[in-house]
Amino acid sequence: MLVKQCQAMLEAGRVYCQTSKSFVNGLRDLGQHCSGDKTMEECLDKFSKKLSIVLEAQGEVIETTQKSVKTKLQNFVKEDVRRFKDVRRGFERGSECLEGALVRNAQAPRGKQHEVEEASNALLNARKTFRSEALDYVLEINVIEAKKKTDILMAMLSLMEAQAQLFQHGHQSFSELEEYRQKLNEEHTQFVLNSAREKRDMEQRHAAIKKKDVSYDDSIMDFNADAANGIAMEGYLYKRASNAFKTWSRRWFSIQKNQLVYQKKFKDQPTVVVEDLRLCTVKPSSENERRFCFEVVSPSKCCLLQADSERQQQAWISAVQNSIASAFQEHREDPHSPRQRLSSVSASSLGGGGGVDQENKGCKALEEVGAIPGNKQCCDCGEPGPDWASINLGITLCITCSGIHRSLGVHFSKVRSLTLDSWEPELIKLMCELGNTVINRIYEARIDEITIKKPHPSSPRGDKESWIRSKYVEKKFIQKLPGTGNTLLRRSSGKRNRAGTQDRTIQRPPLKPKPNRATLPRVTGLSPSDLVQKNNTHKDVEEDEEDLSGLHPGALLYRSAALQNFPVMADALAHGADVNWVNVAEESSTPLIQAVSANALAACEFLLQNGANVNQADSNGRGPLHHATILGHTGLVCLFLKRGADYNARDKNQKDPITIAVDNANADIVTLLRIAKMNKEMREMDGAFGQSGDETYQDIFRDFSHMASNNPEKLNRRSADPKS
Repeated sequence: MLVKQCQAMLEAGRVYCQTSKSFVNGLRDLGQHCSGDKTMEECLDKFSKKLSIVLEAQGEVIETTQKSVKTKLQNFVKEDVRRFKDVRRGFERGSECLEGALVRNAQAPRGKQHEVEEASNALLNARKTFRSEALDYVLEINVIEAKKKTDILMAMLSLMEAQAQLFQHGHQSFSELEEYRQKLNEEHTQFVLNSAREKRDMEQRHAAIKKKDVSYDDSIMDFNADAANGIAMEGYLYKRASNAFKTWSRRWFSIQKNQLVYQKKFKDQPTVVVEDLRLCTVKPSSENERRFCFEVVSPSKCCLLQADSERQQQAWISAVQNSIASAFQEHREDPHSPRQRLSSVSASSLGGGGGVDQENKGCKALEEVGAIPGNKQCCDCGEPGPDWASINLGITLCITCSGIHRSLGVHFSKVRSLTLDSWEPELIKLMCELGNTVINRIYEARIDEITIKKPHPSSPRGDKESWIRSKYVEKKFIQKLPGTGNTLLRRSSGKRNRAGTQDRTIQRPPLKPKPNRATLPRVTGLSPSDLVQKNNTHKDVEEDEEDLSGLHPGALLYRSAALQNFPVMADALAHGADVNWVNVAEESSTPLIQAVSANALAACEFLLQNGANVNQADSNGRGPLHHATILGHTGLVCLFLKRGADYNARDKNQKDPITIAVDNANADIVTLLRIAKMNKEMREMDGAFGQSGDETYQDIFRDFSHMASNNPEKLNRRSADPKS
């Protein structure tokens, strides 16, 4: 029992020492954190060192107890007590043998002399053995009693000696700190008095402050563009989420490095709201029911924010405006700074091979946009080297004019950077179809007849803004059209003679189809085999110029979309053409469906960028995606799916695009449609906050886009007859 208790004591002692060492390490770490407070640092350092010394001595006591007490007691029990028990068992066996011999001797019959002699001899031997074992047993008793005393006494003496040394060593160690402890005790007393005095003073100040009005807004909201840490402005704002729930969240916003960023927590990485404040505009928002709201409008998004007060709202609006002004000032001071093209504008968005070849093709495509007539100067002010573009107008802009275009709204101009944004191949192709010269012929047709002077690169921003609004919003400089009726187009694509055209003051030049592009008539509702036959017949007809001067803007857009004449399409839109105009005479077909009929990828992109409805169906219930699927235009199918076309829409025959593609045995289009459907289902499974799309899905669509723009012959169907 004593050995077990000793073992339990040793285990508890080791646990105590280990825990105490952890505590001492904690004191040492706390002293390092209090490096600014000399008193605390010195106190914790001295005490942790002394406690470490005591713990080391206590560990030595435990080891001594292990050797002197537990080991000796275990040896005594295992060896001496075991030997004593063996001798005792021998004595007990001899006693039993003697008892048996006495019984047999008493039972020996008197008349049988030989049995009497045998019993007597056995009794003598048993008595002799018993007395010998009795002597050994008595000896072993005396030996074990003596050894027990010596072993136990020696173990206790060793234990007491170790304990005495422990306490003597501990007393000596802590005695060395006696003066320091007295000094620290005095300092502690003074600290208590000072703390009580400070507490009383703070309570008095607190009571005095509570009597005053503390409801005022004391937040400091100053804009400092030259702040040492690079943060020109910071503070809390409410941000409305862009999800379907439109929830509001309080975030820490800051203006730094010419960007507007926010953080959810202090240690989180900042989330960029506006990458370049030069590209945004800020204005108060009164449409929202919440107070103190303002909008920061950038090329890609509109961020609605809310301050805590009207004062903070004005401060943030001023800060953003000042940041924009500071950024423009820096840009003017260093006009020749190198423009770096980001990796986002790489060959991955322009098709072709890989590696360096892709990058070279990307740069070549962007240079191709700049090579279009007039694109080397800003379309509105003439500043050389523009690196921004309006993708729905097809023009290049300087950074100042791009900011003004952005403030007009995306229904007038969609601004994108030629160097900072990624460009899809169909957008590159669209930009190369128009250009500043073409658009200015339309939007500045009457510039010589008016007194307003066109701004130049050094003109004030206000003059540029007034010019741009007059040019694109009010359209003061385009040729005004006389009133025209809702002309309905006929199926014939020959020359059109309309009454009253001689009286028009404005005559559009006749349209001539572009070389190497089929001027297809309306083909809605035709099967692929009928289309091939109709196209072959059409090729045999001489391509005459077509007079479209009598058409009103909607009909003009409709016809020019089929002919892929981008200047006339832009002209029609400038004169107010409805991009979703419906030709009732041709089964309610739209300009977008006409562009599909001609397999005009860039024309479709142009119409979509200008607000064409990708899901608007004709009288047969067929939208642009249906027609592209029927005609086997894989590139257009890819484009419409990327622009949100409904692949589940059914026509009057209850056929959706997937069914049509399967019937026509077009494996490429079936693949695109099924991948788009699977990708949408995956996003719905991930919930409202799922990823924007699977990487494989995006890669496949990107490859088809590249091929449709750069190698369209690879997407030609092997046969127009789905059964062949």
